[in-house]
Amino acid sequence: MGKTKKLYAYQISLVPEQEGGYTVLVPLLPGCVSYGRTIEEATENAKEAIALHLENLAAHKQPIPEGNEVSVFTTLVSVSPTNV
Repeated sequence: MGKTKKLYAYQISLVPEQEGGYTVLVPLLPGCVSYGRTIEEATENAKEAIALHLENLAAHKQPIPEGNEVSVFTTLVSVSPTNV
């Protein structure tokens, strides 16, 4: 029977860029940055970047941050109050 892989969960921050698209930051993994033209693409690219970052940490025998037990989703909303 094969070894079960551990599943890690990390909160990501999607930062809208002026020229379009989103830069992705992973607060618990300094230096792990990605980009995507859409939220979906940015999220998928972030998964790949995180996996590669964790592989690099393991290859250099560095500790792997555990990440969050609960997923947290944040987003930016713009509002225009009528009386302001």
